[in-house]
Amino acid sequence: MRCIIVEDQPPAQRILKKFIQDVPTLELVEVFSDGLKAMEFLNTESVDFMFLDIHLPKINGLDFLKSIPEPPQVILTTAFSEYALEGYDLNVVDYLLKPFSFQRFLQAVNKVNAKYEQVIPKNDASHLSEIYVKSSHEHIKVLVKDIYTIASDSDYTEIHLQDKKILSNEPLRHWMQVLGGSQFYQIHKSHIVNTKKIDRISGNLVVLINGAKIPMGRAYKDSFLKNIL
Repeated sequence: MRCIIVEDQPPAQRILKKFIQDVPTLELVEVFSDGLKAMEFLNTESVDFMFLDIHLPKINGLDFLKSIPEPPQVILTTAFSEYALEGYDLNVVDYLLKPFSFQRFLQAVNKVNAKYEQVIPKNDASHLSEIYVKSSHEHIKVLVKDIYTIASDSDYTEIHLQDKKILSNEPLRHWMQVLGGSQFYQIHKSHIVNTKKIDRISGNLVVLINGAKIPMGRAYKDSFLKNIL
């Protein structure tokens, strides 16, 4: 699993780096000393989870977390226990109170692992010919073959067809669970594409037959290309 550290204290950074290094299934992608730089990174890249300190310069960790439309899984790290309740209200995976042991660190990571496994597509959706998209108070029937992309936009997703788009109340993860395992692949933290609609792949862009250009995120590129090429 790919992770980042958002922590401004060098000693705490060193401990987390060492613990991550000691777990073969973890890959540390970046370390950030403030939330604004981490936010900029997450706008273009995707990770499975992050270790997030609460007391950060410029913007505090909880406000930073609230500002991200689709945050990765989060393990809070702090020396102050009074923020635990607010953290869990934000659906954080775990709350590590400094100083914490390697064993406690592993317990938190295992919780992330369990949640991560839950969002892996469970079914082969190749048999699906149509789906119903919940949009506001309606359920709209959509032919699967007509879908070009599904894009995340803040609190909803957009189902892009040839000549229109449908706003869905469901998150991107829902559509990976429904459609993943067939010709639909997530290629970016904000995009799922129908491989039947691909015209070509150019560098880090997937170009569709309607001319749309969808970026490939670093976290998804290798797996995607391995499966379709």
